[in-house]
Amino acid sequence: MHFYQADPTLENYWRGVILFGRNVASYKFALAHALYEVDKSASDLVTLEQLAVPFSRHLCQHLLTAPKQITSRGSKYLEACAQFNRGEIMQDKLTETTVRLGFNNVIDAFHNVNAGEIEKRFFLDERKTHGGIRLTENLYRLSERQQYQNLARETTARWNLVEQAWTMGISRNLLAVEYDAESQLLFSRVNARRVNITSCRNSLNGYQKGRCFYCFRPISLTPGHSDLADVDHFIPWMARDEVPNINGVWNLVLACKSCNSSKSARLPGTRLLARLHARNEYFIQSRLPLHETIVNQTGRQPEQRRNYLIKNWDNARISRLFHTWEPQAEGEAIF
Repeated sequence: MHFYQADPTLENYWRGVILFGRNVASYKFALAHALYEVDKSASDLVTLEQLAVPFSRHLCQHLLTAPKQITSRGSKYLEACAQFNRGEIMQDKLTETTVRLGFNNVIDAFHNVNAGEIEKRFFLDERKTHGGIRLTENLYRLSERQQYQNLARETTARWNLVEQAWTMGISRNLLAVEYDAESQLLFSRVNARRVNITSCRNSLNGYQKGRCFYCFRPISLTPGHSDLADVDHFIPWMARDEVPNINGVWNLVLACKSCNSSKSARLPGTRLLARLHARNEYFIQSRLPLHETIVNQTGRQPEQRRNYLIKNWDNARISRLFHTWEPQAEGEAIF
């Protein structure tokens, strides 16, 4: 996949799993969170009993607000999680059930993206020989990377988006993710009622590989951090009368504070417009609900989507007499 081939870092292989892996259940996201939390200072062997506690906790927490965690009609394991939430079983019973039922498919499928396995494995399956999984050097190295602190937030945001699409259960041509600039949240509408989904920052960051869209400087998702990303309108907000759906995710990027302030009300140049198209195509590869949203907003085919961006960029430039702007690169171009 071009996403991680263009920048083959460990965090981008990991993001490939989270953003582009096939989703028929939310277990992949729960396993990712469990791997963030397991004690990496002890043995590299993590038993299923050790993994079961954080794995089940995250699923139980999500079930409280989103009962649809799988595309099939039912799941004995998820029913056990629901029983735990209702106080009908205790933690030891939930852990035993998780070991027996919770990992049947997710451990095998975790590293699969686009019908093939990624080149970097983060654990080895040793259930038959040692009763668990063995963490690889890749996971240890990943945990030391600058972007590691962002990955848990990105995983939660992706989980929230997927489960909301399942919860809505409506025709894909009606599915839309919208943006509220005041709260900086992504939301959808169900029967004219607004449903908040997740942080816009956390949702977009992975697709930009943790970098400022404009200059490729590393950015943060941690509130209060000096490098906290800004959510920016690529085509400036002041062109909202000329550009339809200017708040659409197709026009939202994350920027470092320096680029956001220096860009101001200027229009990014055509080179950056091509970069926006490339970033939006990552949404297309990610499937629901961002895939469906981008298709509905900008077109079904890549050329239609490219022409949509060019047309709106031209309309904004001509109608508002925008000056074009180019950033000073702070890192290597990675998309």
